[in-house]
Amino acid sequence: MGSFYVENFGCRATQADGAAIERQLTERGLSRAGAAVEAEVVVLNTCTVTASADQDARAAIRRIHRANPAAQIIVTGCYAQRAPEEISALEGVALVVGNSHKHRLAEIAAGSGFVSLGSLANQSPAHNSLAHDSPDNASPSLSVGQRAPIVVEDIFAHTELLAAPVFDSDNEKTRPNLKVQDGCNNRCSFCVIPFVRGRSRSLPLGEVLRNVDQLVANGYQELVLSGINLGRWGRELSRDLSRDLSPAVDSDTSVLRTRFVDLLQAILERTRVPLLRISSVEPMDWSNELIALVAASPRVAKHAHVPLQSGSDRILRLMHRRYRPWHYEDRIQRIHAAMPQAAIGADVMVGFPGESEEDFEQTRAFIDRLPFTYLHVFTYSSRPGTASALMPAHVPVHQARERNRILRELAACKKRNFQEQFVGKTLRALTLTQISEGRTEALTDNYQKLWIEGSLPANRMLTARIHSIEGEALVGKAE
Repeated sequence: MGSFYVENFGCRATQADGAAIERQLTERGLSRAGAAVEAEVVVLNTCTVTASADQDARAAIRRIHRANPAAQIIVTGCYAQRAPEEISALEGVALVVGNSHKHRLAEIAAGSGFVSLGSLANQSPAHNSLAHDSPDNASPSLSVGQRAPIVVEDIFAHTELLAAPVFDSDNEKTRPNLKVQDGCNNRCSFCVIPFVRGRSRSLPLGEVLRNVDQLVANGYQELVLSGINLGRWGRELSRDLSRDLSPAVDSDTSVLRTRFVDLLQAILERTRVPLLRISSVEPMDWSNELIALVAASPRVAKHAHVPLQSGSDRILRLMHRRYRPWHYEDRIQRIHAAMPQAAIGADVMVGFPGESEEDFEQTRAFIDRLPFTYLHVFTYSSRPGTASALMPAHVPVHQARERNRILRELAACKKRNFQEQFVGKTLRALTLTQISEGRTEALTDNYQKLWIEGSLPANRMLTARIHSIEGEALVGKAE
């Protein structure tokens, strides 16, 4: 029996795709190796949101090829969709499969029955017809300068969410992702993701409910709903009412559920999932109804991740973002008022073309006055094919990095202040893994790292009393 290893880069949606790829490979008879160096087939599921993400993928290819030269390296994901020819030329790569065919990766790589490494060299004609290159290029030992075969098609031709959902994975022992949405119809001037993920498309409600039921039956205590633009779930489903009228959904329902808040409500009403966590939702999709539902339900984690990008109205307009700073502030204040102990996080970009000192100061002051508990701060990275790549006045790298440092320090202060209020109090948490003898890492309902005294099994929901803070982690004892 052959062995495989999947290495994921990037967002939760990519992690969910990676788990689905693992399942494809195990269903074809392969066993999961403990590390890339031990595997016969290594799948790199890539990201391309920044130039650094591309560099990380290329470095991983070189590292794995050096350590395990006999391994067949298959590169898939967003980088593979955006720049397949670039990847195909890299030494060690055996096959490039874009997002357009990620759902058929094992089938394409192995033909009719992946039972050994040699099957990579013996793809059926049907599968080879998908590739840009000749079938001969699929040889396990590509000669120097020979390009690996490419399987990529137009991502915008896809109108359904084709990736398989996550049921189980060695990488997701406690908090599995269920990807319910993919793609994005927005056209932010800095973002390449719509061009590698395609149009927004949703997993129909009936399929979502069936998958949640399966995850609950497998014993998971927390489920993370993920997507590229999660708050847009269901918007396109109204064009075909029959897609939601599956056996798992009441056929006599009088309301077509095509909004994210309705999806959330349906999961709570029709499944027994102990805890749902929302991965990231754009600010204008945080409706008053959604905020009220998250605040009222003990089965929804008190955690809101709301992408910001900039606090400068001028920069937001250049970014083609669909909200103004005052709109964003209203949503954050409403979330905080409804859930004072909730974690509230944001993505923030510094160094966008044309960002002046005044623009940056507006962003810093905006963040300072809002009740954020953490930030993901990114330095602008020009992406080929995006509108911002052609904009003038790119910010010098050293200046952008300094702005990044300032915001990270501000975020660290906000996080510490947020955590201090919980010392002496109790929080609900899910155990993740033992980090040392006598300590177990957990994640609280409101998204705080927690070290619990004692060695506890993973995937256990409990209440812990917090007695101190160490670094960025709360420390407590299970009650």
